[in-house]
Amino acid sequence: MRIGIMGGTFDPIHNGHLAIAKAAYEQFGLDKVWFLPNGNPPHKALTDIGSPIEDRIRMVELAIAGHTGFRLEAYEARRKSISCSYETMEHFTKTYPKDDFFFIVGADSLFTVDKWVHPERLFLTCTILAAFRDEMNTREEMERQIHYLKERYHAKSELLISPVIKVSSSELRERIKAGKSIRGFVPEKVEEYIKKECLYESEN
Repeated sequence: MRIGIMGGTFDPIHNGHLAIAKAAYEQFGLDKVWFLPNGNPPHKALTDIGSPIEDRIRMVELAIAGHTGFRLEAYEARRKSISCSYETMEHFTKTYPKDDFFFIVGADSLFTVDKWVHPERLFLTCTILAAFRDEMNTREEMERQIHYLKERYHAKSELLISPVIKVSSSELRERIKAGKSIRGFVPEKVEEYIKKECLYESEN
């Protein structure tokens, strides 16, 4: 199978995440996209994450319900230690040796991925799909970076053309704290869950 990996803290998951996953699924003929909530990411302190992992898992479940090509993968969420992408992907390729993996990232991550922990090991496990957002970097800059990663690491990378949805999880958390609506930015069931559980209404 051809499997896309959509990782993140999903704090909360929003329509931008879903749009990128859908674009990857369609453009690269993926059989599945696994949503991978990160319980203990190396780049964030746990105090910077606004909701517990159990709530973030539930929001992902609600957001992808009904999408037959999407599924929740709780591997990183179950781990107590810090989850590094290369370790996760090495686990997946060892566990599912017959499958091909595609690691979905935003445009900004394409320019920083070689600063991650052991990028050379990550690149051995998957093809990087970098979502193209014209307001951040030009196509030419991204193609130069793809060439650089190929020359230095023999990395396989592709541009992922996705619709621009101007929303971020941090902005949504701020809107909720300010008492503003997030309707239209997240799936309806996710919005209902956030209201029901009173998430992000005050500092945790």
